[in-house]
Amino acid sequence: MTDITIPLIIGSAMIDSINPCAFAVLIFLIMYLLAIKNRQKMLLIGLVYIAVVFAVYFLAGLGLLSFIASVHLTRFFYFFTAGVAIILGLINLKNAIFNDKPFLAIPESRKPLLQKYIKKATLSAALILGILVAIFELPCTGGVYLAILSMLAGKNSFGSAVFYLLFYNLIFVLPLILILLAVYFGLPPEKFEKWRTEKKKIMRLILGLFLIGLGVLMLVI
Repeated sequence: MTDITIPLIIGSAMIDSINPCAFAVLIFLIMYLLAIKNRQKMLLIGLVYIAVVFAVYFLAGLGLLSFIASVHLTRFFYFFTAGVAIILGLINLKNAIFNDKPFLAIPESRKPLLQKYIKKATLSAALILGILVAIFELPCTGGVYLAILSMLAGKNSFGSAVFYLLFYNLIFVLPLILILLAVYFGLPPEKFEKWRTEKKKIMRLILGLFLIGLGVLMLVI
């Protein structure tokens, strides 16, 4: 089994964090809040949204990690997630190369629900939005996260596995925090939205290649 390391955690979390799903929701939320001319409110609601995304991802990972350890499925789960990573990587590559409509994305049927809470622009709405986004965007981010969880499940110390999981999720939400702070201090959110739209294909290509490489690495080492 592939050993988990800090560089692998950082690299995986950074690749995972560039998914277009989480970026899009945060940017639209910020743009709406700026339209009502309240930067303090934008910062607070944005931080609540990011904190909830972090908490849901961390708790979901912790729950799955505990379940795998308790039923002794570590080795099976490891090879299963290696295969899943390769398959999801190929899907992302296909979407990027042929410019297909992304299969691994927030479902169109769920977007009106997300927009409803974006427009509410309240702390409670940000909390609900964070939970919904964390659930709906799992198809975008689940491949890398599952692979990392399978490696963590093989660690002898549950405490060190939890530390790595916490560190992974902090790196995962870091780009969202940086975007929020950049807009708060005056950078137009439209620039981030333009960048996200223009680089969507490249981001999917990078994610696809990384997932395939990670899956192969898990199988051969």
